[in-house]
Amino acid sequence: MSHSPYLESIRQDIRVRGYSIRTEKAYLYWIKRYIMFNNKRHPDVMGDREVVAFLTWLAVSKHLAANSQKVVLNALVFLYRNIVKRELGELGFTRSTKQRHIPTVLSPDEINAIIGFMNNKYKLIIQLLYGSGLRINECLRLRVQDVDLERCSVTVHDGKGNKDRQTLLARVLCAPIKKQINVALAIQTMDNQSNIGPSLPFALSIKYPNAYLQTPWMFLFPSVSLCAHPLTGELCRHHLHDSTIRKALQQAVRQTTIAKKVNCHTMRHSFATHLLQQGYDIRSVQELLGHNDVKTTQIYTHVLGQHYAGTVSPLDRIM
Repeated sequence: MSHSPYLESIRQDIRVRGYSIRTEKAYLYWIKRYIMFNNKRHPDVMGDREVVAFLTWLAVSKHLAANSQKVVLNALVFLYRNIVKRELGELGFTRSTKQRHIPTVLSPDEINAIIGFMNNKYKLIIQLLYGSGLRINECLRLRVQDVDLERCSVTVHDGKGNKDRQTLLARVLCAPIKKQINVALAIQTMDNQSNIGPSLPFALSIKYPNAYLQTPWMFLFPSVSLCAHPLTGELCRHHLHDSTIRKALQQAVRQTTIAKKVNCHTMRHSFATHLLQQGYDIRSVQELLGHNDVKTTQIYTHVLGQHYAGTVSPLDRIM
């Protein structure tokens, strides 16, 4: 997607700072909309008043969700702090509060039913989402070196908030993962014959130009086709796209009798809830999920109908 020279300069600044491609796209999108909203005036001649007007319009007229409002505000703060070189003042803008929604959780039988209707590759991905509490893109970004079959652990690099963490790996998945690693490495060997390999972080590919030949960097779930690297333009093999997994999951759900709204994140919700039901302490679950604040993890105690894990009604104890 082509941008004006001004937006291209912002893109370059974002890349130099090492932001993700997803963040880059979001920031450029909202900065462009901010400029268009203000009749293409240059950000240099605008400031707090225009930012507040834009944010208010999105919240009131466009009913933009609270999380999206936060992204817009972050994009505009980035624009003024790093490009315009001027801090925004106290905006006095109150974002709409996010209503707490109790997440959908599946029972173990329901998860088994869904998995039973999935083919092997997609089945393994859904099993990892539930068995390790992964977000879909965390799972798809896994490389061979991120899975420790001996210690039964999975390392997530650059998860949400650019955090690294370790989580559980179900022992029953060790054999199918080993098989999947062999499939992925066979694809890498074939690609390497044409001097092609897995897509790598931009800085890494510069520092270690032959890293694409090394097996640890191969994606566990490589894409079926090649693509151009979003930063370098070089031909490479990325991981599977999340839309592929979402479609496969929906097809499996339709073949069951489950009447709940199910998506990939439902598996992560179910992982957390089932651990708490089994008596895991909430701090341990927080670490496995990669939550900054235990308050985020506490939403799952509400799924259980309890104020914290392990609480039961006193009536249950005497009856």
